[in-house]
Amino acid sequence: MRYLFSLVLLVAALTGLSAARPYRTEVFNPSVHTLQVRLSGDRLAPPVALLGSDNGVVVSFDMLEDNPQYLYYRVVHCNADWTPSLLSEVEYLDGFNGLPVDDYALSFNTYCNYVHYRIALPNDDLRFRVSGNYALLVYPEGNPDSLLLTACFSLTENLVAIGCEITTRTDVDYNKAHQQLSFKVMYPQYEIRNPREEVKAYVTANVDETGVLLPQPLYVRNQEIEYAHVPALIFPAGNEYRRFETVSRHYNTIGVESMRYFDPYYHALLRPDEPRAGGMYAYDETQNGRFFIRTDESEEADTEADYFVVHFTLATGAPVDGEIYIDGEFTRGRRDETTRMTYNAETRAYEKVMLLKQGAYNYRYLLQRPGTKADAAPIEGNFYETRNEYQLRVYHRPQGARYDRLVGYSRCRM
Repeated sequence: MRYLFSLVLLVAALTGLSAARPYRTEVFNPSVHTLQVRLSGDRLAPPVALLGSDNGVVVSFDMLEDNPQYLYYRVVHCNADWTPSLLSEVEYLDGFNGLPVDDYALSFNTYCNYVHYRIALPNDDLRFRVSGNYALLVYPEGNPDSLLLTACFSLTENLVAIGCEITTRTDVDYNKAHQQLSFKVMYPQYEIRNPREEVKAYVTANVDETGVLLPQPLYVRNQEIEYAHVPALIFPAGNEYRRFETVSRHYNTIGVESMRYFDPYYHALLRPDEPRAGGMYAYDETQNGRFFIRTDESEEADTEADYFVVHFTLATGAPVDGEIYIDGEFTRGRRDETTRMTYNAETRAYEKVMLLKQGAYNYRYLLQRPGTKADAAPIEGNFYETRNEYQLRVYHRPQGARYDRLVGYSRCRM
Protein backbone atom coordinates (compact mmCIF):
# COMPACT_ATOMS: atom_id res chain seq x y z
CA MET A 1 0.00 0.00 0.00
CA ARG A 2 2.83 2.42 0.86
CA TYR A 3 4.52 1.59 -2.48
CA LEU A 4 1.25 2.21 -4.36
CA PHE A 5 0.76 5.56 -2.60
CA SER A 6 4.32 6.64 -3.49
CA LEU A 7 3.76 5.62 -7.09
CA VAL A 8 0.58 7.70 -7.26
CA LEU A 9 2.46 10.73 -5.92
CA LEU A 10 5.25 10.24 -8.46
CA VAL A 11 2.81 9.98 -11.37
CA ALA A 12 1.00 13.09 -10.14
CA ALA A 13 4.28 15.00 -9.93
CA LEU A 14 5.36 13.95 -13.41
CA THR A 15 1.94 14.82 -14.81
CA GLY A 16 2.18 18.26 -13.23
CA LEU A 17 5.59 18.84 -14.77
CA SER A 18 4.49 17.74 -18.21
CA ALA A 19 1.52 20.11 -18.04
CA ALA A 20 3.63 22.99 -16.72
CA ARG A 21 3.45 26.35 -18.47
CA PRO A 22 6.53 27.04 -20.62
CA TYR A 23 8.82 29.73 -19.34
CA ARG A 24 9.40 32.86 -21.36
CA THR A 25 11.16 36.17 -20.78
CA GLU A 26 8.55 38.38 -19.16
CA VAL A 27 7.90 40.93 -16.43
CA PHE A 28 5.27 40.52 -13.70
CA ASN A 29 5.82 43.66 -11.60
CA PRO A 30 5.03 47.16 -12.96
CA SER A 31 8.10 48.62 -11.23
CA VAL A 32 10.40 46.50 -13.42
CA HIS A 33 11.53 48.15 -16.66
CA THR A 34 14.08 47.56 -19.43
CA LEU A 35 14.60 43.83 -18.96
CA GLN A 36 17.53 42.70 -21.13
CA VAL A 37 18.94 39.19 -21.59
CA ARG A 38 22.15 39.24 -23.61
CA LEU A 39 25.27 37.32 -24.44
CA SER A 40 28.05 38.95 -22.45
CA GLY A 41 29.93 41.53 -24.50
CA ASP A 42 27.40 41.73 -27.36
CA ARG A 43 24.39 43.97 -26.82
CA LEU A 44 22.53 42.58 -29.84
CA ALA A 45 23.35 38.86 -29.56
CA PRO A 46 20.65 36.43 -28.41
CA PRO A 47 21.27 34.87 -24.99
CA VAL A 48 22.88 31.60 -26.13
CA ALA A 49 26.28 30.89 -24.58
CA LEU A 50 28.75 28.04 -24.86
CA LEU A 51 28.60 25.65 -21.90
CA GLY A 52 31.77 25.93 -19.83
CA SER A 53 32.76 29.30 -21.26
CA ASP A 54 33.37 32.32 -19.03
CA ASN A 55 31.65 34.44 -21.67
CA GLY A 56 28.15 33.73 -20.45
CA VAL A 57 24.82 35.51 -20.22
CA VAL A 58 23.96 38.83 -18.56
CA VAL A 59 20.46 39.63 -17.27
CA SER A 60 19.83 43.28 -16.39
CA PHE A 61 16.81 45.36 -15.46
CA ASP A 62 15.72 48.54 -13.70
CA MET A 63 13.27 49.07 -10.87
CA LEU A 64 11.72 52.53 -10.82
CA GLU A 65 12.33 53.16 -7.13
CA ASP A 66 14.50 55.45 -5.04
CA ASN A 67 16.16 52.71 -2.99
CA PRO A 68 17.37 49.18 -3.75
CA GLN A 69 15.46 46.10 -2.66
CA TYR A 70 16.85 42.82 -1.39
CA LEU A 71 16.29 40.62 -4.42
CA TYR A 72 17.14 36.97 -5.01
CA TYR A 73 17.33 34.73 -8.05
CA ARG A 74 17.26 31.05 -8.86
CA VAL A 75 17.76 29.09 -12.06
CA VAL A 76 15.50 26.35 -13.47
CA HIS A 77 16.58 23.85 -16.14
CA CYS A 78 14.06 23.42 -18.96
CA ASN A 79 13.14 21.01 -21.73
CA ALA A 80 13.29 21.89 -25.41
CA ASP A 81 9.79 23.37 -25.15
CA TRP A 82 10.82 25.53 -22.15
CA THR A 83 8.81 23.56 -19.59
CA PRO A 84 10.73 22.55 -16.42
CA SER A 85 12.88 19.46 -16.89
CA LEU A 86 13.04 16.47 -14.53
CA LEU A 87 16.59 17.24 -13.38
CA SER A 88 17.23 18.17 -9.77
CA GLU A 89 19.31 21.24 -8.96
CA VAL A 90 22.38 19.18 -8.05
CA GLU A 91 22.27 17.60 -11.51
CA TYR A 92 22.37 20.85 -13.49
CA LEU A 93 24.07 23.30 -11.10
CA ASP A 94 27.50 23.45 -9.52
CA GLY A 95 27.05 25.83 -6.61
CA PHE A 96 24.07 27.41 -4.95
CA ASN A 97 20.58 28.33 -6.06
CA GLY A 98 18.56 31.10 -4.48
CA LEU A 99 21.32 33.72 -4.50
CA PRO A 100 21.10 37.45 -3.72
CA VAL A 101 21.26 40.00 -6.53
CA ASP A 102 24.23 41.93 -5.18
CA ASP A 103 25.26 43.82 -8.33
CA TYR A 104 23.15 46.99 -8.40
CA ALA A 105 23.61 50.75 -8.69
CA LEU A 106 21.46 53.85 -8.30
CA SER A 107 20.72 56.05 -11.31
CA PHE A 108 22.75 59.24 -11.53
CA ASN A 109 21.84 62.65 -12.92
CA THR A 110 18.46 61.49 -14.26
CA TYR A 111 14.98 62.97 -13.92
CA CYS A 112 13.58 59.50 -13.30
CA ASN A 113 15.08 57.69 -10.31
CA TYR A 114 15.74 53.98 -10.67
CA VAL A 115 17.93 51.15 -9.44
CA HIS A 116 19.81 49.16 -12.07
CA TYR A 117 20.34 45.44 -11.32
CA ARG A 118 22.69 43.06 -13.10
CA ILE A 119 23.14 39.26 -12.92
CA ALA A 120 26.03 37.61 -14.76
CA LEU A 121 25.94 33.85 -15.36
CA PRO A 122 27.98 31.81 -14.68
CA ASN A 123 29.62 33.42 -11.65
CA ASP A 124 31.72 32.47 -8.62
CA ASP A 125 28.68 31.09 -6.77
CA LEU A 126 26.84 29.35 -9.60
CA ARG A 127 28.06 27.36 -12.58
CA PHE A 128 26.31 24.97 -14.95
CA ARG A 129 26.85 21.23 -15.35
CA VAL A 130 24.68 20.54 -18.41
CA SER A 131 23.56 22.26 -21.60
CA GLY A 132 19.99 23.08 -22.56
CA ASN A 133 17.44 25.78 -21.84
CA TYR A 134 17.33 27.72 -18.60
CA ALA A 135 14.98 30.18 -16.93
CA LEU A 136 16.20 32.69 -14.35
CA LEU A 137 13.58 33.73 -11.79
CA VAL A 138 13.93 36.95 -9.74
CA TYR A 139 11.92 37.55 -6.58
CA PRO A 140 11.96 39.66 -3.38
CA GLU A 141 13.79 38.32 -0.34
CA GLY A 142 11.75 35.71 1.49
CA ASN A 143 9.01 35.55 -1.14
CA PRO A 144 10.04 33.16 -3.96
CA ASP A 145 6.45 32.75 -5.15
CA SER A 146 6.10 36.47 -5.91
CA LEU A 147 8.11 36.63 -9.12
CA LEU A 148 9.25 39.98 -10.45
CA LEU A 149 10.43 38.58 -13.77
CA THR A 150 11.68 35.53 -15.65
CA ALA A 151 14.56 35.58 -18.13
CA CYS A 152 15.22 32.73 -20.57
CA PHE A 153 18.59 31.74 -22.02
CA SER A 154 20.35 28.67 -23.45
CA LEU A 155 23.70 26.94 -23.07
CA THR A 156 24.96 24.98 -26.06
CA GLU A 157 27.74 22.44 -26.55
CA ASN A 158 28.04 22.89 -30.33
CA LEU A 159 28.70 19.21 -30.93
CA VAL A 160 26.95 19.26 -34.30
CA ALA A 161 27.19 21.54 -37.33
CA ILE A 162 24.12 23.28 -38.74
CA GLY A 163 23.77 24.48 -42.31
CA CYS A 164 20.68 26.53 -43.17
CA GLU A 165 19.06 28.11 -46.21
CA ILE A 166 16.25 30.62 -46.57
CA THR A 167 14.31 30.78 -49.81
CA THR A 168 11.48 32.99 -51.04
CA ARG A 169 10.47 30.29 -53.54
CA THR A 170 8.30 28.55 -51.02
CA ASP A 171 5.88 25.65 -51.23
CA VAL A 172 2.95 28.10 -50.94
CA ASP A 173 4.03 31.05 -53.11
CA TYR A 174 6.91 32.36 -55.22
CA ASN A 175 8.58 35.65 -54.26
CA LYS A 176 5.44 36.97 -52.62
CA ALA A 177 4.56 36.88 -48.93
CA HIS A 178 6.52 34.03 -47.33
CA GLN A 179 9.98 32.69 -46.57
CA GLN A 180 10.82 29.01 -46.23
CA LEU A 181 13.59 27.63 -44.06
CA SER A 182 15.47 24.38 -44.58
CA PHE A 183 18.51 23.13 -42.72
CA LYS A 184 20.85 20.21 -42.21
CA VAL A 185 22.37 18.87 -39.01
CA MET A 186 25.73 17.15 -39.49
CA TYR A 187 27.31 15.04 -36.74
CA PRO A 188 30.36 13.16 -38.10
CA GLN A 189 32.10 13.08 -34.69
CA TYR A 190 29.09 12.83 -32.40
CA GLU A 191 27.01 9.71 -31.79
CA ILE A 192 23.26 9.80 -32.32
CA ARG A 193 21.97 6.25 -32.42
CA ASN A 194 18.35 6.90 -33.33
CA PRO A 195 18.00 10.40 -34.85
CA ARG A 196 14.30 10.10 -35.59
CA GLU A 197 13.48 9.45 -31.95
CA GLU A 198 16.25 11.30 -30.13
CA VAL A 199 16.58 14.65 -31.96
CA LYS A 200 14.38 17.74 -31.72
CA ALA A 201 14.79 21.14 -33.36
CA TYR A 202 13.36 24.46 -32.19
CA VAL A 203 13.11 27.38 -34.62
CA THR A 204 12.28 31.01 -33.81
CA ALA A 205 12.06 34.13 -35.96
CA ASN A 206 13.66 37.43 -34.97
CA VAL A 207 12.86 38.22 -31.30
CA ASP A 208 9.76 36.03 -31.06
CA GLU A 209 10.37 33.44 -28.31
CA THR A 210 7.35 31.39 -29.37
CA GLY A 211 8.79 29.12 -32.01
CA VAL A 212 8.26 25.89 -33.92
CA LEU A 213 9.25 22.63 -32.21
CA LEU A 214 10.09 19.90 -34.72
CA PRO A 215 10.00 16.56 -32.88
CA GLN A 216 11.28 14.42 -35.76
CA PRO A 217 13.59 15.07 -38.72
CA LEU A 218 12.33 14.44 -42.21
CA TYR A 219 15.43 12.81 -43.72
CA VAL A 220 18.26 10.88 -42.05
CA ARG A 221 21.32 9.62 -43.93
CA ASN A 222 25.08 9.26 -43.43
CA GLN A 223 25.31 11.09 -40.10
CA GLU A 224 23.22 13.91 -41.49
CA ILE A 225 19.71 15.05 -40.62
CA GLU A 226 17.72 17.22 -42.99
CA TYR A 227 14.63 19.34 -42.48
CA ALA A 228 13.27 20.35 -45.90
CA HIS A 229 9.83 21.09 -47.33
CA VAL A 230 8.37 21.19 -43.82
CA PRO A 231 5.11 23.21 -43.74
CA ALA A 232 5.89 24.43 -40.20
CA LEU A 233 9.07 26.07 -41.56
CA ILE A 234 7.17 28.38 -43.91
CA PHE A 235 6.99 31.80 -42.22
CA PRO A 236 5.16 35.00 -43.11
CA ALA A 237 7.84 37.26 -44.55
CA GLY A 238 6.69 40.32 -42.61
CA ASN A 239 8.35 43.68 -43.06
CA GLU A 240 11.41 45.45 -41.72
CA TYR A 241 10.88 46.72 -38.20
CA ARG A 242 10.27 50.41 -37.69
CA ARG A 243 12.84 52.16 -35.51
CA PHE A 244 13.53 55.22 -33.41
CA GLU A 245 16.28 56.52 -31.14
CA THR A 246 16.00 58.61 -28.00
CA VAL A 247 19.69 59.11 -27.30
CA SER A 248 19.60 62.84 -26.53
CA ARG A 249 17.52 65.37 -24.64
CA HIS A 250 18.81 68.22 -26.81
CA TYR A 251 18.06 67.25 -30.39
CA ASN A 252 15.76 65.04 -32.44
CA THR A 253 17.19 61.72 -33.57
CA ILE A 254 15.95 58.87 -35.81
CA GLY A 255 12.17 58.69 -35.84
CA VAL A 256 11.67 61.56 -33.35
CA GLU A 257 9.60 64.55 -34.50
CA SER A 258 10.03 66.70 -31.39
CA MET A 259 11.38 66.58 -27.85
CA ARG A 260 9.68 68.44 -25.00
CA TYR A 261 9.93 68.59 -21.25
CA PHE A 262 6.83 68.35 -19.07
CA ASP A 263 7.66 67.92 -15.41
CA PRO A 264 8.87 65.36 -14.39
CA TYR A 265 9.83 63.71 -17.73
CA TYR A 266 11.09 64.50 -21.19
CA HIS A 267 8.59 63.53 -23.87
CA ALA A 268 9.68 62.15 -27.24
CA LEU A 269 7.00 62.57 -29.90
CA LEU A 270 7.68 60.09 -32.67
CA ARG A 271 6.90 60.89 -36.28
CA PRO A 272 3.38 59.62 -37.07
CA ASP A 273 3.35 56.20 -38.71
CA GLU A 274 1.05 54.92 -41.42
CA PRO A 275 0.06 51.35 -42.37
CA ARG A 276 2.51 49.80 -44.85
CA ALA A 277 0.45 46.84 -46.06
CA GLY A 278 -0.28 47.15 -49.75
CA GLY A 279 2.65 49.49 -50.33
CA MET A 280 6.15 48.92 -51.69
CA TYR A 281 8.95 47.21 -49.80
CA ALA A 282 11.69 49.54 -48.54
CA TYR A 283 14.91 48.15 -47.09
CA ASP A 284 16.12 49.49 -43.77
CA GLU A 285 19.01 48.37 -41.56
CA THR A 286 17.25 47.21 -38.39
CA GLN A 287 18.04 45.16 -35.30
CA ASN A 288 15.44 42.47 -36.12
CA GLY A 289 13.18 43.73 -33.35
CA ARG A 290 15.81 44.22 -30.66
CA PHE A 291 16.65 47.28 -28.59
CA PHE A 292 19.71 48.49 -26.73
CA ILE A 293 20.30 51.26 -24.22
CA ARG A 294 22.40 54.26 -25.25
CA THR A 295 22.71 57.96 -24.54
CA ASP A 296 24.94 60.57 -26.16
CA GLU A 297 25.29 62.38 -22.83
CA SER A 298 27.19 59.62 -21.00
CA GLU A 299 29.22 56.46 -21.51
CA GLU A 300 27.54 54.90 -18.45
CA ALA A 301 24.16 54.32 -20.05
CA ASP A 302 23.11 51.59 -17.60
CA THR A 303 22.76 54.13 -14.79
CA GLU A 304 22.85 57.53 -16.53
CA ALA A 305 20.38 57.04 -19.37
CA ASP A 306 17.08 58.68 -18.49
CA TYR A 307 13.51 57.54 -18.99
CA PHE A 308 11.43 59.38 -21.63
CA VAL A 309 7.70 59.31 -22.24
CA VAL A 310 7.55 58.09 -25.84
CA HIS A 311 4.46 58.98 -27.91
CA PHE A 312 3.47 56.53 -30.68
CA THR A 313 0.96 57.48 -33.39
CA LEU A 314 -0.48 55.24 -36.12
CA ALA A 315 -2.62 57.20 -38.58
CA THR A 316 -5.30 54.81 -39.83
CA GLY A 317 -7.93 57.38 -40.77
CA ALA A 318 -10.78 55.33 -39.32
CA PRO A 319 -10.95 52.85 -36.44
CA VAL A 320 -10.22 49.23 -37.33
CA ASP A 321 -12.02 46.05 -36.40
CA GLY A 322 -9.90 44.80 -33.53
CA GLU A 323 -7.16 45.95 -31.17
CA ILE A 324 -3.80 47.39 -32.22
CA TYR A 325 -0.70 46.64 -30.15
CA ILE A 326 2.90 47.86 -30.22
CA ASP A 327 5.35 44.96 -30.51
CA GLY A 328 9.11 44.59 -30.21
CA GLU A 329 11.63 43.01 -27.90
CA PHE A 330 11.03 45.78 -25.38
CA THR A 331 7.34 44.83 -25.01
CA ARG A 332 8.20 41.17 -24.21
CA GLY A 333 5.14 39.88 -26.05
CA ARG A 334 2.63 41.63 -23.81
CA ARG A 335 -0.87 42.07 -25.24
CA ASP A 336 -2.51 44.18 -22.54
CA GLU A 337 -3.06 47.79 -21.53
CA THR A 338 0.71 48.42 -21.48
CA THR A 339 0.96 47.95 -25.27
CA ARG A 340 -2.62 48.47 -26.50
CA MET A 341 -3.23 51.63 -28.54
CA THR A 342 -6.30 53.85 -28.26
CA TYR A 343 -8.12 55.45 -31.19
CA ASN A 344 -8.36 59.27 -31.10
CA ALA A 345 -11.29 60.47 -33.18
CA GLU A 346 -9.90 64.03 -33.37
CA THR A 347 -6.56 63.02 -34.85
CA ARG A 348 -8.04 59.99 -36.65
CA ALA A 349 -5.15 57.93 -35.37
CA TYR A 350 -4.27 55.31 -32.80
CA GLU A 351 -2.08 56.60 -30.00
CA LYS A 352 -0.03 55.20 -27.12
CA VAL A 353 2.49 56.57 -24.63
CA MET A 354 5.15 54.36 -23.01
CA LEU A 355 7.86 55.13 -20.47
CA LEU A 356 11.10 53.89 -22.08
CA LYS A 357 14.77 54.22 -21.24
CA GLN A 358 16.96 56.13 -23.67
CA GLY A 359 18.22 53.95 -26.48
CA ALA A 360 17.70 52.54 -29.96
CA TYR A 361 14.44 50.64 -30.45
CA ASN A 362 12.79 48.48 -33.10
CA TYR A 363 9.01 48.09 -33.16
CA ARG A 364 6.03 47.15 -35.29
CA TYR A 365 2.24 47.22 -35.04
CA LEU A 366 0.03 44.16 -34.56
CA LEU A 367 -3.69 43.87 -35.23
CA GLN A 368 -5.72 41.40 -33.21
CA ARG A 369 -9.20 40.86 -34.54
CA PRO A 370 -11.84 39.16 -32.35
CA GLY A 371 -11.14 35.44 -32.02
CA THR A 372 -7.75 35.58 -33.78
CA LYS A 373 -4.08 35.91 -32.85
CA ALA A 374 -2.28 39.22 -33.09
CA ASP A 375 -0.82 39.60 -36.60
CA ALA A 376 1.53 42.17 -38.11
CA ALA A 377 0.46 41.54 -41.72
CA PRO A 378 -2.71 43.72 -41.83
CA ILE A 379 -0.69 46.82 -40.87
CA GLU A 380 2.92 46.06 -41.82
CA GLY A 381 2.37 43.80 -44.84
CA ASN A 382 4.34 40.74 -45.98
CA PHE A 383 7.29 41.27 -48.32
CA TYR A 384 9.50 38.40 -49.40
CA GLU A 385 12.59 40.66 -49.41
CA THR A 386 12.45 41.27 -45.64
CA ARG A 387 15.79 40.60 -43.89
CA ASN A 388 14.59 38.24 -41.19
CA GLU A 389 16.76 36.29 -38.78
CA TYR A 390 15.97 32.73 -37.72
CA GLN A 391 17.49 30.96 -34.73
CA LEU A 392 17.94 27.20 -34.80
CA ARG A 393 18.42 25.06 -31.69
CA VAL A 394 19.09 21.32 -32.02
CA TYR A 395 18.49 19.09 -28.99
CA HIS A 396 19.51 15.50 -28.35
CA ARG A 397 17.90 13.24 -25.75
CA PRO A 398 19.41 9.73 -25.96
CA GLN A 399 17.25 6.82 -24.93
CA GLY A 400 17.00 6.76 -21.14
CA ALA A 401 18.20 10.36 -20.69
CA ARG A 402 16.14 12.78 -18.61
CA TYR A 403 16.83 16.09 -20.28
CA ASP A 404 17.22 17.72 -23.70
CA ARG A 405 20.88 18.36 -24.39
CA LEU A 406 21.47 21.42 -26.61
CA VAL A 407 24.07 20.13 -29.05
CA GLY A 408 23.85 22.80 -31.75
CA TYR A 409 22.84 26.42 -32.31
CA SER A 410 22.88 28.69 -35.34
CA ARG A 411 21.55 32.05 -36.53
CA CYS A 412 20.33 32.10 -40.12
CA ARG A 413 19.79 35.44 -41.91
CA MET A 414 18.37 36.48 -45.25
